[in-house]
Amino acid sequence: MKMKDILTQIRKTAKELLEAKKVDAVIGFKSGTVPLMSAPTFVRNPEDSSTLHWDRFCRVNLSKYLSKRTDRIAVITKGCDSRSIVSMITENQIKRENVYIIGVPCTGMISRRKVVSMIGHLEVDLIEKNHQVTIKAASKEIIVDLMEILQDDCLGCMHRNPVIYDELIGERVDERAGGDKDSSVKRIESMSADERWRHFDEMFSLCILCYACRNSCPHCYCDQCFADDSRPQWCGKSINPEDVKTFHIFRAYHSAGRCTGCGACESACPMGINVRELTMKLEKEVKELFGYEAGMSLEEKPLLGEYSEKDPDAFLKNS
Repeated sequence: MKMKDILTQIRKTAKELLEAKKVDAVIGFKSGTVPLMSAPTFVRNPEDSSTLHWDRFCRVNLSKYLSKRTDRIAVITKGCDSRSIVSMITENQIKRENVYIIGVPCTGMISRRKVVSMIGHLEVDLIEKNHQVTIKAASKEIIVDLMEILQDDCLGCMHRNPVIYDELIGERVDERAGGDKDSSVKRIESMSADERWRHFDEMFSLCILCYACRNSCPHCYCDQCFADDSRPQWCGKSINPEDVKTFHIFRAYHSAGRCTGCGACESACPMGINVRELTMKLEKEVKELFGYEAGMSLEEKPLLGEYSEKDPDAFLKNS
């Protein structure tokens, strides 16, 4: 199904839901005010449904706006978004009956950073045809394979169709994107301990501790974040390397068994840091040890919210 056809159906569905008063609002996307970005938006009136937008820059995980809401909300949902919604329901952050899920199968979102690095310009036109994208700027034009400019998390996506939905727009797509989800993790695992330490030292030396990764994550919904605690103070607020690494390590472990790999943290980082390298490692460990993937079933309890006698316990036996 073409993007314009998906957009037409999204607008039609949103208008019908609002006219019938089945929902109080629809959370979707509108055209961004800067190039190569689409922005989240709330539509509350049927006539405003025409402002909704859909393209390959609708990368924000809209489930971020659902936590603790009590009104009836419809939300445009990609595969990773739907898994986040499932996790939020099982963690009692929102009631299933309050969310109308408009599912949209996703074949990947384009990375703004990759496009700009290739063309050297923000003001561009993109024309997609047969998995090839023509990127046109004022004085330059290049043709690239779509896979070359997709977000890294989209390249290794294993669940591109929404796992739950009330209405599906467009046809279901192949679940696997075709990339190696764990390639980045495997590269780091192959390093020696000293090499890994230097790698993360270099990575986090760029961090300005702005908390954009935390603020964009749909699973960071605590009323009081550990990073903001002062009694006790778990980590400082300076860009001292120890404060920075403490924050990222704590946050990664907080995401264990909960991260759906949506890439919201990486997309939000103003410094272009691949903060997902830590959470991807934990995703891999959780799946290998417990056979668990976050947000795949409403019937399955959160990983850290359930005890099973079959859980691996070699570390206990060897202690």
